[in-house]
Amino acid sequence: MSEMFAPGRVEPTVEDVLREELAQGDAVIGSIGPILQHFLANDDHSLFNDEIVARVRGMIDHLVRQMLDAIEDAQGTPRREYTQETIEHVVSALVGRSALLAHVHAQALEFQLAERLQARLALDPVLSPLLQALIASPDNATAVSAMALLAAQARFVQAQRRMQLPLDELPADLFHIILQVLRTVEAEVEVIAKAEAALRAGYDEGRSRLGLMSRLVIGMGGGATAALAVSHAGVGLFLTALSLGSGQDRDLTALAAHEGQLARLALALRAAGVRPDGIEEQFLAIHPDVSLPEGLSSLGADRAAALLTHSFAGVGR
Repeated sequence: MSEMFAPGRVEPTVEDVLREELAQGDAVIGSIGPILQHFLANDDHSLFNDEIVARVRGMIDHLVRQMLDAIEDAQGTPRREYTQETIEHVVSALVGRSALLAHVHAQALEFQLAERLQARLALDPVLSPLLQALIASPDNATAVSAMALLAAQARFVQAQRRMQLPLDELPADLFHIILQVLRTVEAEVEVIAKAEAALRAGYDEGRSRLGLMSRLVIGMGGGATAALAVSHAGVGLFLTALSLGSGQDRDLTALAAHEGQLARLALALRAAGVRPDGIEEQFLAIHPDVSLPEGLSSLGADRAAALLTHSFAGVGR
């Protein structure tokens, strides 16, 4: 296994090592938005060879088409192919909203990790062992929510393979951004109002995949520690539990699982109360070629949380 951080100082403390790596990770996060905006604003699709960039562009395009379809439905006219100028106008407006772009990027990273763990650990991206256990729960409300999540997770995997993102799967604050951008599309005021009303009527954050995950993890109470094992919980529930346990935004938590954010992942796990041996297990599952720095056991959960709090939070909402 390779070392998590290159040696170069005399006996640095584990906190020094993690703080330095976290700062480097922050610099990477700060560059994500501008880089994605550059690629997404370019019409040359030869630039989209990278899987993540292509998936982000596909999801943004899908959001735009759903918005324009809502306007067409409100006008009572058959849906049609839109001009590239109209599409790019709305695309530019969405790409300019950093929180929305960060969320779409995080969704792509989550799916990439799920596919990677399916290939390496045979971890089903839809039905994880934990979700299966929740479905079999004697508590009817838990079982019903778990079944709803199973269906939502299946839709998520299917949508990601198609590079799509349904509007009703967005968090409430990002759905509000969609409505704000919708009002900038050139159409009669009455038509925009009718389209907005239709979109609002079909939206319920509590029924979304992320809403269901949060409800289930919170409902587990002290048992939510089971969701902090990615090979048991599956990627989606793991990220939700890690987000809630560490106090980080979920989109930022999805970034933490990326290979360039090793310190953030270690600190998030520690802040969520995972013991050092448990952290090592999660790194073995997600980053098997990385070894943790010595002395991690000396870093308390409160101190780990403090380091995260003072770190870059540019993708948070």
